Amino acid sequence: MSTLQRSRPVETVRAARDYRPFVRELLSFGVVGCLGTVITIGGANVLRHLLGGSPLMSVVIPTVASTLTSYLLNRYWTFRDEESAASGREFLIFFGLNGIGMLIQVLCTGFTYYTLGLHGGISYNMGLLGGLALGSAFRYWSYKKWVFSPATA
Repeated sequence: MSTLQRSRPVETVRAARDYRPFVRELLSFGVVGCLGTVITIGGANVLRHLLGGSPLMSVVIPTVASTLTSYLLNRYWTFRDEESAASGREFLIFFGLNGIGMLIQVLCTGFTYYTLGLHGGISYNMGLLGGLALGSAFRYWSYKKWVFSPATA
């Protein structure tokens, strides 16, 4: 057996281990996202359907609550191994990027409600879920790139 043939299983195991932190991070982000989704959708539906709030403010208020919860969980659980350059800077960037994510959600909800004229509960939630999906994709990418990135030396 050649040296090349013997080293392949070791390289395969090493490559599999290299994916573990990414998979753990992605799963943690998903759990935090699910909790944030419950807060956002539950809060939006309570505000909209039980308390008679406007379609857009019913998205904004629970999204802000979800954002604060998500920041704390992502900082201290999902991205706990990433050291940040400055927590004040990180916090401001996080909330700025979440503002963009929330805008994506509000636009999807507003498009469904006002442009398409779909006012039913199912339509409202479909617009909300679509916005959450697009906003979450943007958030994951932007958190990784600008918020929870390693501090520069």
